[in-house]
Amino acid sequence: MSTSSATPGTPSPAASTAGPEAAQAVGHAPAPGGAPAGRWGSLGPVGLVLAGGISVQFGAALAVSLMPRAGALGVVTLRLVVAAVVLLLVCRPRLRGHSRADWGTVVVFGIAMAGMNGLFYQAVDRIALGPAVTLEVLGPLALSVFASRRAVNLVWAALALAGVFLLSGGGFDSLDPAGAAFALGAGVMWAAYIVFSARTGRRFPQADGLALAMAVGAVLFLPLGIAESGAELIDPVTLALGAGVALLSSVLPYTLELLALRRLPAPTFAILMSLEPAIAAAAGFLILDQALSATQSAAIALVVAASMGAVRTQVGRRSRAKRSLPGPGADGQ
Repeated sequence: MSTSSATPGTPSPAASTAGPEAAQAVGHAPAPGGAPAGRWGSLGPVGLVLAGGISVQFGAALAVSLMPRAGALGVVTLRLVVAAVVLLLVCRPRLRGHSRADWGTVVVFGIAMAGMNGLFYQAVDRIALGPAVTLEVLGPLALSVFASRRAVNLVWAALALAGVFLLSGGGFDSLDPAGAAFALGAGVMWAAYIVFSARTGRRFPQADGLALAMAVGAVLFLPLGIAESGAELIDPVTLALGAGVALLSSVLPYTLELLALRRLPAPTFAILMSLEPAIAAAAGFLILDQALSATQSAAIALVVAASMGAVRTQVGRRSRAKRSLPGPGADGQ
């Protein structure tokens, strides 16, 4: 995940269809503006993106290990609340001077963020992390394909569907149907997250909209987390682990991605983030001992290839469109 973000989460091919704001939102979101590069900048933009993806997926793996203590809803609540507190303290967003449409956009963004997180963590509570992220990334991939409206994207869609068929074993019986359904639902919310993250970025300065949306998601999930986990949410060990999940899956990757996007084209960013299912599979294996079969590994590879292909198609289309534009003086003036 998206994760993310995410906030499982996680960046996708759809980023190339909606501009830099959406690219920042794929599975994640923009970090507080003005974060100093420092030693992180020495990694280079590609290294920053990969480090962010690794942070997100290993944070998700930590969340899975926390679920026996706090439950899936409790983990989501801790992640959203801690991330919201951090972002509100750092960004200190202005509450006055926003229109009703501004607030409507940020509320829907927060709902999409909460839904994406809630559904994703319900999924990884039932199926392995790698397959869950693979199914989740179908939402952004579908958004990219539909937004492009090019015939070649039918090839990428077919490739992704072939991967899903392999992953499901022909019926999702090997994955747990409920877990697969939750992962697909998280993908739908991830696509909505991308759209409303871009709109929020246009309406609010820096990361103010993100901080406010995170607060909306935290408020929405707090009653659910309390109902499922109760006093366990304020247990010191649970709180510490939940803070670790929030930092690994939200705060740290947002900052790394912000630094990367200052020097990295959004389409390149999206291609790199298409590797998230593979990173998730590695995190699941290393931390949770979730070994994948050869068939599941092939399925993940197909979905990753489809995601990268869809992004590259969008990049090529934009490049050709730019080359076809008349240059200065082309009209004889």
